[in-house]
Amino acid sequence: MDLYIIFLIFLALFFDFLNGFHDSANSIATVVSTRVLSPRLAVIWAAFFNFIAFLFFGLHVAGTIGKGIVEVSIIDPNIIFATLTGACAWDILTWYFGLPTSSSHALMGGLIGGALVKAGMKSLVWSGILKTIAFIFISPVLGLLLGLGLGVAVYRLFRKYAPMQVDHIFRKGQLVSAALYSLGHGGNDAQKTMGIIASLLFSTGYLGGEFHIPLWIVLSCQAAIALGTMFGGWRIVKTMGQKVAKLRPVDGFCAETGSAVTLFVTSWLGIPVSTTHTITGSIMGVGALKRLTAVRWGVAGQIVWAWVLTIPCSALISAAAYWVVVNFF
Repeated sequence: MDLYIIFLIFLALFFDFLNGFHDSANSIATVVSTRVLSPRLAVIWAAFFNFIAFLFFGLHVAGTIGKGIVEVSIIDPNIIFATLTGACAWDILTWYFGLPTSSSHALMGGLIGGALVKAGMKSLVWSGILKTIAFIFISPVLGLLLGLGLGVAVYRLFRKYAPMQVDHIFRKGQLVSAALYSLGHGGNDAQKTMGIIASLLFSTGYLGGEFHIPLWIVLSCQAAIALGTMFGGWRIVKTMGQKVAKLRPVDGFCAETGSAVTLFVTSWLGIPVSTTHTITGSIMGVGALKRLTAVRWGVAGQIVWAWVLTIPCSALISAAAYWVVVNFF
């Protein structure tokens, strides 16, 4: 295997690490902001369930990323380099500003940008792209509705309990909901990097004649995202856990459980959704249950703008990276 391919595999794993680092806020923000776990224990808890997620889900999302966004025939090492450069650059930029954007959509934008420069519009697989774009809007709305619905059900079931009793019960419940959410996060997000590495190896002949995901790719990607989660993107934890809405353990439980259900369903359907969009929608839904003014809609608006810009901005960075690498190296 030549050195450029090895370098790109490590770059992909670095992106996966960044994904876990950037998105750890999604997994732990509610459980940290409600003080159910300390930050250190929270990231260890989330990282463990990130890693074992491959035992519970198939590899449908990896297949979508690997061959459902751009035509496999046009993928080459330079496309992969441009894709990962665009996605990593956008992740680092949004982490710096504390914005919980989607690593998944940054990766998709990176693929699109490089492919457009190389082969034009005909290289895009519109069915996969449109399905993913649709879930930019569907996943936060679904998360919001599930968070809101679970909140209504839980509030009614426990309305006769004293606040201290409710707090005691859902401090334990949040351990379960955080674990479920981290499983969903690892099951959906790590698979995107698996798809990128498998596409690289398939396009260069290292996978043989049939596209598949070897076990070593699965294990290395799950380990990279879990390691990233353990380091944690604390700037984004503050945005998610404190700035969108003030949460109690019962609220955190409802938000995480609603998000986990969304991620489980989309992972089994092979749809690469944003875990960030999903948990943000759930937090807004739970916050709005108390009163609409409990959600800081100005912060929410900034987050939505970052979502809208993710695909085009990562595509532009990727397109520039592809042009540079082809013309100067």
